[in-house]
Formats: sequence, C-alpha cells, structure tokens
Amino acid sequence: MTVFSAAPIRPPRTRTRGHVVPIVLGGIAAACAVALVAYLLWPTWRTRGANAPDKLPVSIGGTLFNLPTAAIRMKIQRHSGPQERIDLDFLYPSLEPPGAPKHVTADTVETALQSIDRIFLSIAAHHDALAPEQRTATIYPRYLDQAATTPVDGLTMRMFRTDTPYGSEDLYSAASPALTARCTRDAATPGMCLSERRVGGADLTFRFPRSWLSQWRDVADAMDRLTAQLRGPKS
Repeated sequence: MTVFSAAPIRPPRTRTRGHVVPIVLGGIAAACAVALVAYLLWPTWRTRGANAPDKLPVSIGGTLFNLPTAAIRMKIQRHSGPQERIDLDFLYPSLEPPGAPKHVTADTVETALQSIDRIFLSIAAHHDALAPEQRTATIYPRYLDQAATTPVDGLTMRMFRTDTPYGSEDLYSAASPALTARCTRDAATPGMCLSERRVGGADLTFRFPRSWLSQWRDVADAMDRLTAQLRGPKS
C-alpha cells in the first residue's frame, strides 16, 4: 500500500525568494561601502585654487629664493624646487605682485597702451660666468666714450661709443646708494634700463623704464628691497 505524506510541499518559488533577499541586501551594503570609500578618497586638490601657496621655495644656481606665486610671469615656472631661470614682475613703487592681466579687444587696445608701471626681474643660474661687478669694471670701460661727464643729483651718465656692441646705450652709475644700469636711448619705443647683481649662485637682472632715473634713489632702494625680500634663508 502506498503511503502519502500529509506535510505540505513548499513551492520552489518561495525557496528562491528566500535566497534572493539576503543577496540583494548584501549588494546594497557593498555598494554603500564602495560609495563611501570613493567619497573619502576622491581628490580635492585643484591645479589653481584658492588654497594655492602665496610663495614658492625655488632653488636657482643652488641659492634658495622665496618667490610670490602671483609675480611669476610664466605658468610653467610656477612650481617649487630647482630651476635654471625664472621671470617675475612687480608693480612699482608698491612692489606688490601684479593682478591678472586685463582682456584687451580691438576697441580697447589704444587705451590699454599705458606707461609701464612695473619692474621686471629675471633670476638665472650664472654657472661661474663673469660677475656683473667685474663686467662693469673690466668690460664696459673699453667701449665707453672718454668724454667726461658731470654727475647730476649724484648720478653719472657715460655714453657708449657708436662703433661698439653697446652703441645705442648709456651707462649710469652712482655710489650712494649703489646703482649701475645700462640703458637704451629713447627712440620709437621708450628707453629701458638693465641693472644686474649677483646673489650666491644666481644673477638677478632688473629691467625698468629709463624715465624712472629721475628718481633713481627710489629705484635703487626698490631693487635692494626686492633682493632682500626674495632671498630665502641662508644655508
């Protein structure tokens, strides 16, 4: 005789549903964990943001300088560490880094051509080249016109001979405060002056309009202050 069990048989669909619920809950928990980890590890830095450093420690010719980031003229130079050369500019006479350049259109280009209001500075490794002081004492005198000049307000001007490499320039010098500048003459464009000095393994080259020499003591003081401000701690 065949005996039939009276116990009810659970449908297969009910058993399958019982396994699916834990799997779904586990998947949700795993997704939440992944989202949390991704949120915590997501980078928050930007290439240029409000938290960018105001100054960068830069080594040029083995000499450390602390340079205002906003004063560095080329984006490719805006990083810390050793560099061969770096170019900067500062508003004059405040010596503050300049703001962002204004957008110039065809309608505003004429009004945008204003007088230069900043002093330019290049810092480069000298690699034991002739020092600026030695060049002034030994090289320039060979090309200067021998005509005597009379100092004006403590500043002496001597012309370079026209048949020399510096034929379109003049040499200005003063003793107190110390200043030596080689300046082009005014022509189609205003004359510009170049003044050099050596700091450790780097040469600093300042450029400014020749017209500023009417207040040459202020210009000499500005270059001294910039040199002191940018020089990092001595090792």
